[in-house]
Amino acid sequence: MFRVPPTLRLAPLLLRKPFSATSHAPSFATQLRSQLYPKSTYTYSLRSQVLARGVANSVSGRPGSQTARQAALNIKEEVGNSTTDLAKAIAGGNVFQDAVLPTSQTFLGITNAVASAVPQPYIIFGLAGGLPYVGAAGATIYLARQAGIATTGFASNIDPGVAITVLDHALNIQMTYGAVLLSFLGALHWGFEFAGYGGHKGYTRLLLGAAPVVFGWSTLALQPIEALITQWVGFTMMWWADLRATGAGWTPAWYSQYRFYLSILVGTCIIGSLAATSYWGPIGGHGLISHDLNMIRAERKQKQPESAGLVSGDIEALLAPEDSDAYVIIRKKSSAHESQQSE
Repeated sequence: MFRVPPTLRLAPLLLRKPFSATSHAPSFATQLRSQLYPKSTYTYSLRSQVLARGVANSVSGRPGSQTARQAALNIKEEVGNSTTDLAKAIAGGNVFQDAVLPTSQTFLGITNAVASAVPQPYIIFGLAGGLPYVGAAGATIYLARQAGIATTGFASNIDPGVAITVLDHALNIQMTYGAVLLSFLGALHWGFEFAGYGGHKGYTRLLLGAAPVVFGWSTLALQPIEALITQWVGFTMMWWADLRATGAGWTPAWYSQYRFYLSILVGTCIIGSLAATSYWGPIGGHGLISHDLNMIRAERKQKQPESAGLVSGDIEALLAPEDSDAYVIIRKKSSAHESQQSE
């Protein structure tokens, strides 16, 4: 006698298949499904979900841009994608999109989305902290211009001596304030560590905060121009470290972008000061000090007797008079006729 398995007894009646091994009559569930979903519709739905590919499509021999308008459109899209990736890199990859107010995936859209997350007091005090640096850079550029005008001999709005003195003070102020800014950037990481932001990292984050202090302090031992160049390298390296720290979750998500634009402000001031002092003076071999030294050398050379040269013809060496500065006088040998005339 045919026995029904226990699992089949527990199955609903509608899902059971016929017990006859020779019968191929469809079950009630199959008939119901065929009535609700016709074969053509059911087959189309499966075909739309399964992507079956045979031989790969042949590559077209036509270029991607067939007209100048298409080429311009492709270039615009590529540039837009590149600027979008740049904005994401500046933000440290921390780009969030609001489900209610979607953010445009462009450079300005991503930048504005991240900048809107920065508290307003942080932006105000960050810009206010850069004003002394901007003022020192502006004074350096103006005074370098005045010193350059005085060097060329044209009338200047300020005395050349005063211009070069104040220029030196402006360079030192900019150099010193740059070291202070580097130290402050390191102190922020100590604050994050004390607050336990992103978890306590221990010596790693403390060393990250102490490195800019030592680096900025060491630049004070250099000349102003060399110190500004070294500090520019320090600001760039510190932003890269802040970018990595933001990506690791050690800082707020907006911190790397916030630091990037402040570093751009400081870097622009440094490059402007270096360009002005190198182009107009008083350094670089064409400044006021170099001009004075060259004038002194030329005057000394005119008063100095000739110590080298070529004397053609017969020469003779005679004892110099007692009141002379030399022991021997070299002169042309006089002929017999000249000696008789002299006698």
